[in-house]
Amino acid sequence: MQHVLRISRKIDYGLRAMIYLASIPNDSVVPFREIARQMDVPEDFLAKILKTLVDQGLVRSTRGPHGGYALAKIPADISFLDVIEAVEGPVALNVCLDGEDACGHSTACTMVSVWRIGQERMLDVYRQAKLSELAFKPDSDGQVGLVQLTLGTGVRPPTA
Repeated sequence: MQHVLRISRKIDYGLRAMIYLASIPNDSVVPFREIARQMDVPEDFLAKILKTLVDQGLVRSTRGPHGGYALAKIPADISFLDVIEAVEGPVALNVCLDGEDACGHSTACTMVSVWRIGQERMLDVYRQAKLSELAFKPDSDGQVGLVQLTLGTGVRPPTA
């Protein structure tokens, strides 16, 4: 049986939502149900993730009948790492790197340097991946998303 390092569903869904929000016009907001539908994310789980992203300052919400969600920053200023740490907290490839020294052997362990290098390279990849580079580009029909959406169907301009 093969074991893999795996990104949690919470991180995956948070990244999907953020990439979708990076794909809509800057002056628009999208209802969370539309984000869930377009990105194939369970609504109840997405609502919790979006609340966390709002609390962390990456997303803004607008209430009311024309409300929804939008990025709180420009997509070029938000990295994969920003989203990952907003929804799950700091990333540690191994328990010996989480700042708690959980294993107690790190001072004598010969693997720590390898874990540290691996973590730094991984974090660098996540830091360099910006939402602006990953945003969906509208197709020839102006549609965007995993499940294609015609812009204007669920995307609403912000309310003043």
